Amino acid sequence: MAFSLLRFILACLLLPCLWTTASAEAVSFPELGSAVPGHGDVTYLDLARMVIPDLAADKDGFFRGSTPIEMRHIAGPDYDGSPPATSGLSNAGVLGIKAGGKERLTMLFDLGDSPDSAEGYAVLALYDITGKPALLDAVNVAVDRITYLRDPGKLAIGPGDDAIISMSMHFNSSQGYGITPLIMVRNDRFELIDMIYTFDENLCTQRRTQNAAFQVMADGQPYAAIKVTVTDATLPGEESCDGQQPPKASSRDISVTYHWDKNASRYVKDSDALDRLADDNAKRF
Repeated sequence: MAFSLLRFILACLLLPCLWTTASAEAVSFPELGSAVPGHGDVTYLDLARMVIPDLAADKDGFFRGSTPIEMRHIAGPDYDGSPPATSGLSNAGVLGIKAGGKERLTMLFDLGDSPDSAEGYAVLALYDITGKPALLDAVNVAVDRITYLRDPGKLAIGPGDDAIISMSMHFNSSQGYGITPLIMVRNDRFELIDMIYTFDENLCTQRRTQNAAFQVMADGQPYAAIKVTVTDATLPGEESCDGQQPPKASSRDISVTYHWDKNASRYVKDSDALDRLADDNAKRF
């Protein structure tokens, strides 16, 4: 279905490209009917059918099917929503990663709107394709209406491990809302590290943007520390509006570092600065 591709294109056009200190390998969008490299008899459609068993091409070259297999939400049961009754897509984001020292493949399928949730429904799937392809895990990662893998979509948090960065967003005439889940893989299962909330606003007097950047810092732990910096920038407009004068240009960085806690067996953050930013943003909605 063309709508899934349109959702991705709109996301790229209406939010600025966000950079990360990440592996150079880019997210790709191969034809679903094309062969998986190294597996001439296996296509990306075969992998997709492990998630949506009856997915098939229609006469227009789009792919349609019924509901996907049952899965959990990456952010927990409070975010659970139902998948659409009919799945449709034209392609999927594909990204190779390392997990536990092993080569893995991830695919993200944005299936569109959920019938009982404003967040939409998007599947992040994890595959082992080192031998006969196998689906290892699948989670719903939609936390807003449009969901995709950022590009670059991964961070090397160890010699044999990558973290994955997806993004969900929606927009209206003057505001853009972004949520960036940071996800790791352990024991071939996805685990949420945290979600970063950003908010862009275009007013007649100013344009305010919030861009997130990620940096990995080795700190002697099994998984490297991850520093997340949101740059909150304001640019003045060219004219006054309702008597309000444009503000001066300004910019500030808000940073939080996530460290691996062996005892808790998870990442923990060193401050609530990004939570406070999200609270401040909510007051401007």
